Parts: sequence; C-alpha cells; structure tokens
Amino acid sequence: MSAPAQSLGRSAGPAEGPYPTREAVLSVLLREGEATAAQLAAGLGVSVQAMRRHLRSLEDDGLVEASPATEGPGRPSNRWRLTALGQSRFPDGSENFALSLLHSLTESLPAETLKLVLRQQAEEKAADYRRLIGSGSLPQRLDRLVELRRREGYVAECRPDDEPTPAGAGPSWVISEFHCSVMRIAEQYPVVCDQELRLIRHTFPDCTVERVHWRLEGGHACGFRLVPRAAGDPS
Repeated sequence: MSAPAQSLGRSAGPAEGPYPTREAVLSVLLREGEATAAQLAAGLGVSVQAMRRHLRSLEDDGLVEASPATEGPGRPSNRWRLTALGQSRFPDGSENFALSLLHSLTESLPAETLKLVLRQQAEEKAADYRRLIGSGSLPQRLDRLVELRRREGYVAECRPDDEPTPAGAGPSWVISEFHCSVMRIAEQYPVVCDQELRLIRHTFPDCTVERVHWRLEGGHACGFRLVPRAAGDPS
C-alpha cells in the first residue's frame, strides 16, 4: 500500500532540475512500491504536469511503468512503479555474489564441468523463455522475448536484417542488446557469453543463430542474427 501523498516527500524533499527530480522519483518508488503522479508531485514539491513529464520520460527509458487504478469517482489514476531495469539502478550486491561464486567454481571444478553447469542453466532458461513467448510467428515471438529481456534489465531491441537468406528461408532478424545486465561478470568470465548464445539458440530452435556483435570485442552492443530454417532443413 502506498503512503499518503504528504508522506512521500519526508526524506526526499523538493528537487531541482530534471535529473535530480528523475533520481528522486526512482528513489521514492523504490521505497513506496508505487504512487500516483499527484502523490509524487506533492512529495517532491513540483507541479503535477511537470511530474507527468518526468514519468513519461522515465517510462520511455524503460525505468518505470504504470497501471490504471480506480480510487473513488472520476477518471482512473495511473499508479507508477519501477521496472526491473529501474530496480537495477540501485545496487543490490548480487553481481559481487555472482562473481565470487564463479570464482569459487572455477577454483574447485574442472573447466569442462563449469561449462556443463552453465550449459544446463542456459537450456533451462531457454525452456522458460519458450513457455513464456508461446507460439506464433517469428516476429511475434521475438517481440515477446525482447520484452522479457527488458524486464530482466537488458536494453534490447529487435529489427529486420537486410542480409540475404538461403532459398526457402524467411527473412532474418537481429536482436541487439545495448546494455547487458551481466557485463561485468562477462568481462571476467567470457564463458558466460557462450551461455547467452546457447540460450538464444535453444529459445528459437527453428532458426540458425549466430553472434554478429560482441561488446567484449569492442562492439557497442551484443547482437544475434536469427535466420529461419528452410523447410526440410535437417539441422
């Protein structure tokens, strides 16, 4: 349950300038769980109109999301909350824990055993993805996957690819991830990137999947090209 409007600003106070206000909004939503634009505006000492502009900007950046809620007579109000990407703006220690765990595993397990563990994790995650994206055309499933990845903290998009495809295959697509939620882990343990490629391949078994961009090799994004398999392709 969100706090009343007058209590939201007790520890936040009025904010000046767009970026302080944006950060203050994220901090309030982290503490309160959710709030309306009017509650946030009252707590942070700005107009409701200005707060709505901040919220739309944060929504465009994938940091907050809204759902309508009816509270008495009149037009429903949007209640705003952090997305997974918004949550990731606040340190939680999980990255350091994952690095420490991988270090322990590499020290105590043979390299092939570690690869086997990561391979199994990728295949299990791919099974979850296939269940969540369901059936449908390849573009529909790609859109659903991109949305899932965004909720997990990735800045991802999908676009049609211009490269020619084999006879009988449909048009190809490229998934690009401009922010990787495990980038610091991948820098120390590149084997994690092999897991990501395997994950995409198992999520779309009806496609040939290749890496086309890689941030660890100086690219501005990690990218995967998906080419639908032609009918009768034994692969």
